[in-house]
Amino acid sequence: MRFKNRRASHQLPEVNLIPMMDVLMTVLTFFIIISMTLTIEQGVNVELPGRPDGNASAQGSDRPAPAVIRVAPTGITLNNQPTTEPELEQQIQTYLAQNPDGVIAIQATPETPYEQVVQLLGDMKDIGGNRVSLVID
Repeated sequence: MRFKNRRASHQLPEVNLIPMMDVLMTVLTFFIIISMTLTIEQGVNVELPGRPDGNASAQGSDRPAPAVIRVAPTGITLNNQPTTEPELEQQIQTYLAQNPDGVIAIQATPETPYEQVVQLLGDMKDIGGNRVSLVID
């Protein structure tokens, strides 16, 4: 029998780098394009209202001062005057009748239960429609 020379057949395999670099460049290009599309900010421009401080001239228009309702666990105040819910509804209806451009701002303390704020907001929206807003500090 004849034995082949094993030393000649034990050559180191060659790694072809060109196809591997093509795949890596394709993947890199894909991630660059995806990251560029994700960084484009898409949003809505929102103009936040100023604080209802009761000074109509500071707002820069002829609008009347907003009716500020402050809600706390101890009670409700309208323009820093204590009131009850039935009186509040009558006072807001009177305010909106006298001031067609008037705005109602509801401000709640952090201790106020969320359910109470939502209930009052719903009641005021029934009276004032789209002129009711929440004040956030």
